[in-house]
Amino acid sequence: MGRKRKGRDVSGWLLIDKPAGMTSTAVVNKVRWCFDAKKAGHAGTLDPDATGLLPIALGEATKTIAYLGDALKAYDFRMRMGQATRTDDAEGAVIAERSERPSDTDIAAALPAFVGDIHQVPPQFSAVKVDGERAYDIARGGGEMELAARDLFVDELSLVGRVDADHVDLRFVCGSGGYVRSIARDLGEALGCLGHVVWLKRMWVGPFDLDEAVALERVETLAKTPEIDALLAPVGLALDSLPELRATEQGAVRLRNGNPGAVLPGAVEYGDLAWASLDGVPVAVGRFRAGELHPERVFNL
Repeated sequence: MGRKRKGRDVSGWLLIDKPAGMTSTAVVNKVRWCFDAKKAGHAGTLDPDATGLLPIALGEATKTIAYLGDALKAYDFRMRMGQATRTDDAEGAVIAERSERPSDTDIAAALPAFVGDIHQVPPQFSAVKVDGERAYDIARGGGEMELAARDLFVDELSLVGRVDADHVDLRFVCGSGGYVRSIARDLGEALGCLGHVVWLKRMWVGPFDLDEAVALERVETLAKTPEIDALLAPVGLALDSLPELRATEQGAVRLRNGNPGAVLPGAVEYGDLAWASLDGVPVAVGRFRAGELHPERVFNL
């Protein structure tokens, strides 16, 4: 018999404005402790030196993380031209330098090649697995790898402004699996000047926006107090991209037991993925068939 997990059955989304210098896992662990929550996870890893939006799921909200997998994510970042680094960011040693500096017109002309369905090679320092080992562990040991290019959808790559001769600010909006560091590296190569990321901030993830995030210090101030739960956003917010169907009372009971349950008519077709609610509270996510939702995720809220 498994050991009972300690903590509270608290559920919801906490939007954190992640500080630099912490791993995403460390932030999740801190939040879990502050809420005394049984379960916690996050939607999309940020590098330790990256800042911005880190959506953290508590309790039943962890079941909705999978439905954010294809959500677009937006990043603002600063690119240093003229230098390539080992890590593709400012933390790594400079491994090559060039004197060329493209004009704003040159930069704008190069950006469309990185929009749409592209192939992107992850950075050497990334969490990609190579023969069961993380790429960053191999790289830290001095090894170099031939990492396979991955498919990536890029919705936007735009020039926000020129800071000075060496630095430009850009906005990057992409689907799952995108690396800002790879964009800076590859854009620098395309421009003939090399490049790396100086800083980056994630601005939004699907329905979640940085403007609605709270500082980690605020969460720590309210740690293990009754007031802390007021910081949570509803579980159903992460299901915003899916159509919502209203469950009948009896249908909700069946769905919560893992069985197909009756739902009221809605704007969905046979076989569509949707979520069912009762009085605005998520009950299940599943496929709609003949007046019923066939659940693949059930929420105990």
